[in-house]
Amino acid sequence: MAEQAPNRVDRRKARTRAALVRAAQTCIAEGRTAVPILEITQLADVGMGSFYNHFETKEQLFQAAVEDALEAFGSTLDTLTEDIDDPAEVFAQSFRLTGRLHRKHPELSLVLLHNGLALASSGQGLAPRARRDIEAAVRAGRFIAVRDTDLALAVATGAALTLGRLLHDEPGRDDAAATDLVTEDLLRMFGVPAAEARALCQRPLPDPDTLPERDTAA
Repeated sequence: MAEQAPNRVDRRKARTRAALVRAAQTCIAEGRTAVPILEITQLADVGMGSFYNHFETKEQLFQAAVEDALEAFGSTLDTLTEDIDDPAEVFAQSFRLTGRLHRKHPELSLVLLHNGLALASSGQGLAPRARRDIEAAVRAGRFIAVRDTDLALAVATGAALTLGRLLHDEPGRDDAAATDLVTEDLLRMFGVPAAEARALCQRPLPDPDTLPERDTAA
C-alpha cells in the first residue's frame, strides 16, 4: 500500500515541532540551557500545551535540537562530497567546509560547540561520517600513518571543535585560511605527503548555501 501524504494536522504538528527545535537551538547557541519551557514556547511562537504534544521534558527537546544540528551538518557534507572518489579528498573537503560553516552559520556552529561531547560520541552528524571517511582512507592506503581509527577521530574532532571556538573568539581571523591550514596539518599527520596535502587544501570548494534549506520537521 502506498504511503499516504501527510494531512493538514500532520503538517501543523511537524511545523510546531520544527519551531520548538529551532527555538531550543537558539537557546543552546546563546548558552541559555536553564531557560524555562514557557520562554522556549514563546520564542517558538507556539502554545505551552503544544510543547508536551512533542516532548516530555526540556532535556528531551534539547537532545533533539543537538541531534538535528549534528545531522544538518552531516547531511550537508554528504551532499557536497558525494561525487568525490578519493576518501582522503572527501575527508579534506568535509573538514574544510566544516571550518567555513562556523562563520556561515554561527548559530548552528555554537549549538555544536556547546555540545562537544555529543559531537564526539553521537551516532548522527559529523562523528560517524568522519569515522567512515578515515576508515575508507585507511583501506585505500591514503592515510598510511593512522594506526588507530578512534585516536584519529579524536584528533580530528578536537581540531574541529577548537578551530570553531577560535573562529568565534577571533572574528578578524581568516576562517578559510585557518581551516585549510589545520586540514593540511591533519592530512600530513594521517600520512598524506606534504605536497599532496597542500594541493588538496587548495582545490575549489562548493558553496553550501546553494543547497536547499533543510527541514527540521523531519
